[in-house]
Formats: sequence, C-alpha cells, structure tokens
Amino acid sequence: MKVVPYIHRDLSWLSFNYRVLQEAKDPNVPLLERLKFLAIFSSNLDEFFRVRVANHRNLVRAGKKTQKNLAFEPEKVLVRILNIVNKQQEEFSSIFEEQILPDLIKVGIQVKRKKFSPEQLEFMTEYFIDHLQPFVHPIILLEDKVKPFLNNANIYLAVELKDKVKSSAKEMYALLRIPSDKKPRFIELPSKKKDKRVIVLLDDIVRNAAELIFPGFNIIGSYSIKLSRDAELYIDDEFSGDLIAKVKKSLSKRNIGVASRLVYDRKIPAPFLNYLMNAFSIHKYDLSPEGRQHNNSDFFKFPSFGLSNLKDPDLAPLSYPPLEKAKSIFDKVQEKDHMLYFPYNSYESVVQFFEQAADDPDVTHIKIIQYRVAKKSRIMNALMKAVKMGKQVTAFIEIKARFDEEANLAWGEKLEDAGVTVFYSMPGLKVHSKMAIVRKVVNKKDLFYSYISTGNFHEDTAKLYTDFGMFTADSRITGEVIKLFRYLETKRLPEQPFEHILVGQFNLNQQLESLIDAEIDNAKAGKKAKITLKLNSLQDKDMIKRLYKASNAGVKIKIIVRGICSLVPGLANFSENIECISIIDRFLEHPRVFIFENDGKEKMFISSADWMVRNLHHRIETIVPVYNKDLKKFIKKILAIQFSDNTKARVIDKSQSNSYKSDDTNLSVRSQVEIYHFIKRNLELKAWTG
Repeated sequence: MKVVPYIHRDLSWLSFNYRVLQEAKDPNVPLLERLKFLAIFSSNLDEFFRVRVANHRNLVRAGKKTQKNLAFEPEKVLVRILNIVNKQQEEFSSIFEEQILPDLIKVGIQVKRKKFSPEQLEFMTEYFIDHLQPFVHPIILLEDKVKPFLNNANIYLAVELKDKVKSSAKEMYALLRIPSDKKPRFIELPSKKKDKRVIVLLDDIVRNAAELIFPGFNIIGSYSIKLSRDAELYIDDEFSGDLIAKVKKSLSKRNIGVASRLVYDRKIPAPFLNYLMNAFSIHKYDLSPEGRQHNNSDFFKFPSFGLSNLKDPDLAPLSYPPLEKAKSIFDKVQEKDHMLYFPYNSYESVVQFFEQAADDPDVTHIKIIQYRVAKKSRIMNALMKAVKMGKQVTAFIEIKARFDEEANLAWGEKLEDAGVTVFYSMPGLKVHSKMAIVRKVVNKKDLFYSYISTGNFHEDTAKLYTDFGMFTADSRITGEVIKLFRYLETKRLPEQPFEHILVGQFNLNQQLESLIDAEIDNAKAGKKAKITLKLNSLQDKDMIKRLYKASNAGVKIKIIVRGICSLVPGLANFSENIECISIIDRFLEHPRVFIFENDGKEKMFISSADWMVRNLHHRIETIVPVYNKDLKKFIKKILAIQFSDNTKARVIDKSQSNSYKSDDTNLSVRSQVEIYHFIKRNLELKAWTG
C-alpha cells in the first residue's frame, strides 16, 4: 500500500509564513513595507504559538494514550516546528540588522541602541521619569521564593545585577516591565541634523534607566524576554448550558493560560536562561530565541515621517458606478447579477446595500451572518437604523471566531439593545458563511436580494483582503439562502435538500466529491477535464487523495493557495498533473473559487470554505454557484492574471523552498497590480462585470 504524500499542516504553515518573511528581505519592496512584513511575520508567529504550538505541547503532556489515535507524533512535529522557527528567527534578525537598519540610515532614519549623545541621554532619562516610571514595576527574582506572573505578550527586561558595595555577593536577577501597552514603542530623539531622524525603542529607554531603578547595583547585563500563553478556548460541552457565558468565562482566562513559549534574546547567558526556566517552570520545548527586541508586530506602528516614497504606491479602491450611483441598488441587482473584487473595487456598494435596505419603505426583512466585523461599522449602524424604520432584522453572530469573540459579543449586545433579533453560535459548530439577504414587498410580490461573499462584513479588512462579493436576485440562489437562514434561526432541518448551494453539514462534502469524480470520469473517457482551485488552505486528507486520484486519471489541476498546502504537487504516480502556486503581496489573498471543466459545461463556485478538516466537517460553510456568464469570464480573467504572475508567485513543491515562479517571457507580471489596472480599464470602458 502506497503512503500518500502529505505535509503536516503546521509545517506547511511555517512555509507560508516564510513567504511573508521573503517579502521583508526583497529589496524591490519599499522599505517601510518591508518593516510591515516583519510585523506580519511576527504577529502570525505569535498567534501560531498561542494556538497551534500550545496544542502540540498539550498533546505531548497528555502522554502516549492520548496520542495513539493520531496520524502523527506530536513530539516529533514539535521538535521540527521549533527547529524551523529558530532558523527563521535567525534570518529575521539578519534581515533587520543587516538590511533594514542600514537601509533606514540611507534615507535619514536611524534606530539607535547605543552611543547616545549627552543631549539624547538627558532626554531619555527625563522621558523615563516623566512618562514611564509608574508603569515599569521592578521585580527582584528570588529562586523558589518569588515567582511573579508574567502578563501574556508583554515585554520585560531580564536584568542581571551586582551589589556595588558587597563585591563578594552573588549576582541577582530582576525584571522590568516595558510599558509598550501604555506608551508608543518608537520615540524620536533630539538630533542636530535637520535631515536626520533618530528613533529609540521604548525598551532601550528603560534599559538606559536601569541604574536609576536599582541604585546601589551595577548592571551586568539586560535582556529582553516575553511569555506567550495558550490562547485556545476550551469549551468542554457546547451542547448544553449557556454558550455565551462559557465563552465569556474562557475569555477571562485566555491571558492567564499555560505558557506556550518563552521568547528571549539569544545573547542571554546560559545560567541566566536556566534560572528563568526554573523560575517560570519553562520546558525546553517552550524556548524561542530571538534578537534584541520582541513584539515585532509593533513595526506596524513604525513612524513614516511622511516619506510616502518608502511605501507602496497608492491603489485607491475603484468606485463601481452601476451600484454606487444607482438610485436603487435593488433595481440594478434585479436586472442582473453583479460581482465586485475587493479591495480593487470600493466596498461602498456593500455598505450602501444595507443603508438603502434600512431606508427603503418596501424592505421588510434583513438577515446577515456576522463572523468578523469592524469596530466602527456603517453596516451594523444600518441594521440598527433599519429596526427604527420598522424592519425585521436578524443577525446570526458567531461568537467562536478566534480572537474576535469579545468584539462579537459586544456587537451582539449592542444589536440586541437596538431591537435586532440576534442568534448566536450553534452547538459544536462554527458558522463561517458570508451572506446576507433582503426581502422587499412590491405590489404584494416578494422580492429577494442576496449578497454572497468570500470575506467578512468588515469595512476595514475589505481594504486589505482580496475577496469576491456577488449581488444576486436569482431565485435559485436566494431561495436557498432563505432556507439556510431558516435553519440557523430554528435549528430545524430543511424539508427539501439544497440543490444549488453547497452547505456544510448537509451536501457540501458529497457534492465536492461528486464534482471531482465527474472530472475523473471525463478524463478517463477522453473528455475535457480540468480543475482550478483558489483557496487559503488545502489540508483535508480525503480531498487531497481525491485530487491525487484525479491527477493520475489525467485531470489537469491548477491551484492557487495562500497558506497551508498539505498536498505535494509534481510527484510521479501521485500529482504529476497538479501545479500549485502561492502569491504573497501587498494585499492578503482571501477568496475561495472552485472551477470544474465538466466536459465544456463549466461549473464555477465562490465560497467561504477552505479545504480543511475544520471547514469541511465542523462548520456551516457555503459554496455558491456563479451562473452569470459575464461574472464567470471576470473571475477566470482574474485567475489567469494570477497564474501568469512571475514576480510575487512562489512555486509550491515537495521541498517547500518557496522559489519564485519564473517563465520565458521578459515581461514582469505582478498580478495584484495587473488586476487593479484590468478592473480600472473595465470601469473606464464601462465594461461592468455584470
């Protein structure tokens, strides 16, 4: 029996995060954007340790009995993860120290760590006394006597002290909290040169003040450390009791969870590190060496000093006149389907869809699924206004959306207070669909308008994430969207099966398998057979086996995957007919699109679902057909541009080397820029996608 090639999801994820790091070291990326990618890499890694690595550690602690039914050995995977991360962190430090810092100096920005001028030292001392001293909270560490609690993700200076008077006294250890949650991380220092900006990290201001904090001691050394804690919400029995109360209780414990890693300056002396390990009960698997500073996600806030030339050129979202300038969006959608592609298109059409629904006297009902939403949201305001205007408004809120649980609970309470009917998470499942529906009654006739998206109703991320959004009044789709909302509200199974929309927990897996199998049969019969997939993650083993089977049958398979890809393309006897690329660029690639050749009678879908176990088996997901021929052409053109990318596309292969895709053409194709101009040309020619 052949072993099916399969890359563990977490090892594949680390390969994805390395693609982010590649952007930080690419000299063709504007300098401040490279800093942004360092921030993204760091932020991604923090969440990875708090969730995925914490899970592996828990499996290792649970012992062999718990592990016996697993398809992998947690300890081996954990060791590989730590080895890969350590190498990536070394490269991170090298990129920052040897590339980015010198390049910043070239443009007149210096991040200074030592050799401060007397004026700068005076400024730092005064800044510490005036702004930082109340928040620093020095703690003397006494082995086996004082074991202070370290706040999750806070930075501390671990300081080694020596008594100035008692020369024979042993070294002492202490901690200083860096109050980066209270004050800016980057502080500008006085400079004698007008064309030169000097930045100091908050860490180094505290470091410089250590002798003020510990009078009578010599400072032998100071080293930055950070503790990350397990962030998973362990809700034991979601089938009984008050789920909202359980989530709230778990949230209150998230920041006091079990330590998942100790991040430390790799220059810290071994005896000091061992002391800290004992003081905080840290295992060797919890150690993560980094450079001089941590919480590098703070680079998101690095000052730009108005130097726009150090950032990506502006790609302002493009207005979509057929809807944005329409007196009634609903009339335009009644005429034909419309497809927008964010953030290239403005999100204004989506916002106006809800605002017009609130104002339209013929609208009677609005229903929406909320997974993640902006802190300040015109869409949510429109829903609350709609209630005041006499509409019946229903919101299904998924309160188990990781790291958005608290925000979703707050929005749920606010909507309820405004009179919106709110339904919360389903027991044992996450609802991950992205859709809304509006009902109008005109001349006693019911009219329905649905908005289907691959992304959330989030006005902020709509400027950063690429997503397709489709407006439709097609009764084949709206009728089944109504059916799904009825199920979410009543928990009663639909009397009639879903025929057009594929819905998780109902027909989604079965229909996906049938679509792949049909391509296999067509290939064997010598008919047209091809599968094109665009998704965030591909991890489900059953689906991967089916794709291998399709490849062996002669089905040509092309995949664009942003993150996890457990499938191994290009292997003899498995995946010779599978080509896979990943695109990492200024926007985060987020859509899911599935296209099946079907012997020339093409079937195309947009979706909220990745091909992961969690999406296909433990969520309410939706895969929605695209019936309009013009919309199909539009999506296929977008994918064709992405497959031609030879600038930001990486080849996914068994080596996970993330080599950049190349071709024989001399023309450089950067797909995200090409797509922007393609859409702009279409708009200028009034070639609306509908």
